[in-house]
Amino acid sequence: MSSIRPPLSAPLPTASDIMTRALVVLTPEMAILDAVRVLLKYQVSGAPVLDAEGRLAGICSEFDCLRVLSSGVFYADDHGGEGVVAHSMSTDFQAVESHQDIYALAQFFLDHSVQRLPVVEDGRLVGQISRRDVLRAMVEVDESRIQRRHFPDYREPSEEVGARRAR
Repeated sequence: MSSIRPPLSAPLPTASDIMTRALVVLTPEMAILDAVRVLLKYQVSGAPVLDAEGRLAGICSEFDCLRVLSSGVFYADDHGGEGVVAHSMSTDFQAVESHQDIYALAQFFLDHSVQRLPVVEDGRLVGQISRRDVLRAMVEVDESRIQRRHFPDYREPSEEVGARRAR
């Protein structure tokens, strides 16, 4: 009787394995107050902004919205287009590739003070990953390693050995 043991080290999860694929997205021409309503409705702290061709144009976060809405200029009668996502979103953003493993992602989050990152494949947005997603995956990897380290006590005879001794 032969048993196949699981490998001692399984491949690490990648961004593609743990990212959120169903994204809340905004558009550049969306009114900033509508963007805030979307962020609040879906309880997210930021969202990718996609242009008319579906390309990633920027990221709009609660911070970006707060910066605009806290300005007295915004509440003036003519705020001249400052009330749209395109004028408040961050266009200088970082993105990660879908093949990066959780430890590379963790280092990326440590190096860049962001809460979430768009995930791209061949330059196209395919998902989003947060620090919490990476932490959750690290805990799952650790728990699976603990399960693989659990071996039966070698001092206890197997059922076969015990049966032969009883004869």
